[in-house]
Amino acid sequence: MLRQKLRNATTSAEAILWTHLQRRQLLGKKFRRQESLGRYIVDFYCPECRVIVELDGPPHFEPNSDVYENARTAYLEGLGLTVIRFENQAIHDDIDLVLECIREALRNAPPPFAPQRRIRDQDELAIDA
Repeated sequence: MLRQKLRNATTSAEAILWTHLQRRQLLGKKFRRQESLGRYIVDFYCPECRVIVELDGPPHFEPNSDVYENARTAYLEGLGLTVIRFENQAIHDDIDLVLECIREALRNAPPPFAPQRRIRDQDELAIDA
């Protein structure tokens, strides 16, 4: 429900950036908007590259908001995600630079996690034999 409210209350900066991220326009990567990750909702998320793009508007500059944002970022990075942030004004001032920074983060993303193979008892027996 909160995600839907956030999607419906998009800032102008989010709307502008979304026009460049949707439909795999950036390096062919799929982004999700207002995605739930653990106990947080992030602005934009590329699951393939595990990259989060956050836009910071006025609420992010209130007193003590940095404590919350630092804890939030630490939590997300602890999940193995890369978090990059831009002020809303950067979207309006130089969208091309913002998009290039996002491209760079996507290019530098670690490879996706390889699926873990379960070792069965008979596999272990075959190895021991």
